[in-house]
Amino acid sequence: MQIRIFKEADTAAVSALWQEVFPDGPPHNAPAVAISQKLEYQPELFFVAEIDGEIAGTMLCGYDGHRGWLYLLAVSPAHRREKIGIRLVRHAEHALTARGCTKINLQTRATNPDAAIFFHTLGYEVEELVSMGKRFAYAVAS
Repeated sequence: MQIRIFKEADTAAVSALWQEVFPDGPPHNAPAVAISQKLEYQPELFFVAEIDGEIAGTMLCGYDGHRGWLYLLAVSPAHRREKIGIRLVRHAEHALTARGCTKINLQTRATNPDAAIFFHTLGYEVEELVSMGKRFAYAVAS
């Protein structure tokens, strides 16, 4: 397995993986939207795990100069339990700390307790914070 930076040629495979792993994702996380947005900002922090030419996993991350964030960790069901998720997270952590990041955050849906357990085993803790968000309408450039 190799972890590398996403290439535009990976778009179809990553889209298919996300549709399989996140079938009920909100519209703003639609593969076409998320990929396009990530390629506009810090595309070097968009990683794929590749096995024999097949995309087996993804990890997006970002760094704003203050905090790092992990997003859209996805591992193909056919490749679970092969430590791909662990390797993607560690790769992202390394990329972020190399930029000077001293704290990495992530959010996972309460309806996905397996994700919370997974990240806990990697040293992430539930913090007593209130997570807030505000949605804005957006237009996807054509």
